[in-house]
Amino acid sequence: MTVSRFQPKLIEALHGYNRERFTADVVAGLTVAAVALPLAMAFAIASGLDPAVGLYTAIVAGFLVSLFGGSRVQIGGPAGAFIVVVYGIVSQYGVINLMLATVASGLVLLLMGWFRLGTLIRFIPVAVVIGFTNGIAVLIAASQIKELLGLRMTMPADFVGIVQAVSHHVHEWNPNATLMVLSLLAFLLVWQHKQLALKSFLQSHAPWLVWITRLPGSIVVLVVGTAWAHWGQLPVDTIGSRFGGIAASLPAMAVPDWNLSHLRELWMPVLTLSLLGAIESLLCARVADNITGWRHDPNQELMAQGLANVITPFCGGMPATGTIARTVTNIKNGATSPVAGMTHAVVLLMVLWVAAPLANAIPLAALSAILLHVAYNMGEWRKFAELRQFRLPYRVTLIAVFLLTVLVDLTVAVQVGLGAACLTFIYRISSLTRMHTVRSDARIQIHALHGALFFAAVQLLEDLCDHLPEQAVVLDFTHVIYLDSSGMDALMHLSTDCHVQGVQLYLVGLQGQPLDILRRTEQLHGLHAHTGLPDVPAALQAMAAA
Repeated sequence: MTVSRFQPKLIEALHGYNRERFTADVVAGLTVAAVALPLAMAFAIASGLDPAVGLYTAIVAGFLVSLFGGSRVQIGGPAGAFIVVVYGIVSQYGVINLMLATVASGLVLLLMGWFRLGTLIRFIPVAVVIGFTNGIAVLIAASQIKELLGLRMTMPADFVGIVQAVSHHVHEWNPNATLMVLSLLAFLLVWQHKQLALKSFLQSHAPWLVWITRLPGSIVVLVVGTAWAHWGQLPVDTIGSRFGGIAASLPAMAVPDWNLSHLRELWMPVLTLSLLGAIESLLCARVADNITGWRHDPNQELMAQGLANVITPFCGGMPATGTIARTVTNIKNGATSPVAGMTHAVVLLMVLWVAAPLANAIPLAALSAILLHVAYNMGEWRKFAELRQFRLPYRVTLIAVFLLTVLVDLTVAVQVGLGAACLTFIYRISSLTRMHTVRSDARIQIHALHGALFFAAVQLLEDLCDHLPEQAVVLDFTHVIYLDSSGMDALMHLSTDCHVQGVQLYLVGLQGQPLDILRRTEQLHGLHAHTGLPDVPAALQAMAAA
């Protein structure tokens, strides 16, 4: 292991860097900061934390992910996918243990990247990813029922608990909060789908207002919601009334008084944060690659995410990962290097210093509308309608992961999903492994094997042992692409049975991985078989000569 494994994309991206690219990066960073500001606060509040925690995370983790990351344009920070997990950890173990779990998950991510395990994330099936993504979107939406109805209660971490708690407090409904959330949510949806039409209308009737269409919808909703609540004197909760405001600076770095023995209880949350962080960051980087044509380094990206999660808790932050919405915004606004992501973090820090007192007047209903919009965009809802196009195993896996995510737990959902996907894969590969009988009579049998001869397909060889001919068995391995230890064991049993009964065994066409593993395990010479023949005709000639 050498330091050369740690190669941030920033070094590569700065080759040929000039004033034009710097200007483009700064503009992109300013735009992303405008998008990240309300999202960071909203994600923190939905996770059961102070809104300032989201800002600290966006600043510190966002800067570190860009500085050390393996993608030119990825933006790191608090993510909607973490809301459910973080809220559960805070509810069950407390904030201080959330910080401990975040640091531990950061170390796991750092080691995953260091040992080049980034490519393994690509093997997680699409059905599992879609299932838990849609499940998380539903849970985010469910977590906002409290703000949607204007209730003042403690929210449970699980979906069933949320439904039960809301049903007990629904009589406390605040229609002003509901009106604001639904109105601002409708505004966001119209802004998202009709922005081009609005721009065209303003260009024709009020060109001096065209600049408004360049603003992120979340910022517009934040301003409109704050003005509405202030001038309308609406009885709705604000950041100031519930959290007492936001300090105008980053907290001083400090080492919390952790009890490391709690790690024994936190190992499952740590694994969940690690796995979810790795999946989210690498999926986001792949989306960025598809748009830009650049290629990210998955291992470097994991190391950067790990480093960010190790350091951010000491600055008062929460878990962070790559964020698709902010990354796409970064790309569409002309980002060319990680300087854009670093700029977005610096801009947020300046906003924190200058405008923190203004956050006191922001109504939580406006942030709730933003989160509901995030949940709507996060879910791949069309995939449910397309399920009938896929086979039963895919449908069962996706629906099972979705329901387990919503009703049980994200970790259980991923475990079950991966297990179901593995079993489906094993079944399909074993069904593709087949044996074609070329000749079968009392004296000689000739069989051609196709596919992978592994533990789920060894029954093909075991069946041969029960019906051996008098003289010889020829097995054609020309089209066998893989042989595992169970396949070797079945092959040894077949060769032993043939030897005991005086039947000659010919293994022809051995090549590639099957030949290599037989040589490496020294089983090739232990077989009671003729193994050096290239094809079936050569075996028949050798048989005739014998």
